[in-house]
Amino acid sequence: MYISLRSSFKMEASAGGTVRGMFTCELCGLATPFTYFGQKPPNTRAIVLLEESYVLKDPFSHDREKFIVLGSSCTVCHKVVCVGTECSLFYTKRFCLPCVRENLDQFPQQIQAELAKKKSAPLHTDPAKR
Repeated sequence: MYISLRSSFKMEASAGGTVRGMFTCELCGLATPFTYFGQKPPNTRAIVLLEESYVLKDPFSHDREKFIVLGSSCTVCHKVVCVGTECSLFYTKRFCLPCVRENLDQFPQQIQAELAKKKSAPLHTDPAKR
């Protein structure tokens, strides 16, 4: 099951870290439950994320304010992607790597150089082909 922003799917904050759905990266297939979707994770004081994100309460911490950002939607194609470096890049907004590569000339030289180093790394396009 893929959860997409395109479906206007909004999650309400879960105060106790209750699972609200499954996050699945459309590129690498990473699948894990998430406890919140949005920009202001619950039980945080002054944290506002720069993008609407799928968030999981940190299972390794007893601190209610700790959380893990799992991913978000690509600004260009709207695929749900994880924050892994093989799947997406955050540069003012979230971009999946296939969209970054298609529009590479629109990014700063530093990002172009970093991606040139990764060029030999395979692109994940279909989780079923893994």
